[in-house]
Amino acid sequence: MGRKDFKCGPLAEVSRETGDGEATLIFRRNLAHPPEKVWRALTQPNEQIEWMPFVSDRDIGTPGPFFLRMTDHEEAGESAAEVLKAEPARLLQYTWGDDVLTWELEPRGSGTRLTLRHRTNVPEHFASFAAGWHICIDVMVRFLDGSPVGPIVGEAAMEFGWQDLHEAYSEILAAALDNTTQA
Repeated sequence: MGRKDFKCGPLAEVSRETGDGEATLIFRRNLAHPPEKVWRALTQPNEQIEWMPFVSDRDIGTPGPFFLRMTDHEEAGESAAEVLKAEPARLLQYTWGDDVLTWELEPRGSGTRLTLRHRTNVPEHFASFAAGWHICIDVMVRFLDGSPVGPIVGEAAMEFGWQDLHEAYSEILAAALDNTTQA
């Protein structure tokens, strides 16, 4: 199965938290791969390049500064980032511009419960972030399964259901907001 056969999987569990002028998108998926394998996909540049919207200039499994380059632009410049926390096969937290990404890996049988917390000061982009991460994580799963399709990010994501995912996540997140404002 190649890239042309790629289809997105079911929607992930998403929710939102707000406070102190920041907001966090919480994105959860169960993966069939053990945390150690998912950890490598998150931290190793040669694996990130297969599914992430960016690639780091070093193994990001340890705290400290690094540079990242967007994968949808051949001549993209590098951006400074920093690993804030790294607990192998359990927790990875780093900056991405003004945002902070926190990846939590919890063993679930022979697989992993993946929780991504995307903290931002632009919560109006939550549905966009959720749609993008959905596609990226589906691509990561294909890579971990041994059937890589290469990163599907930026404009390419439009060809693989990004708009439908965006609409679905917009509805879910709007309902979640309505529920929290009525409580």
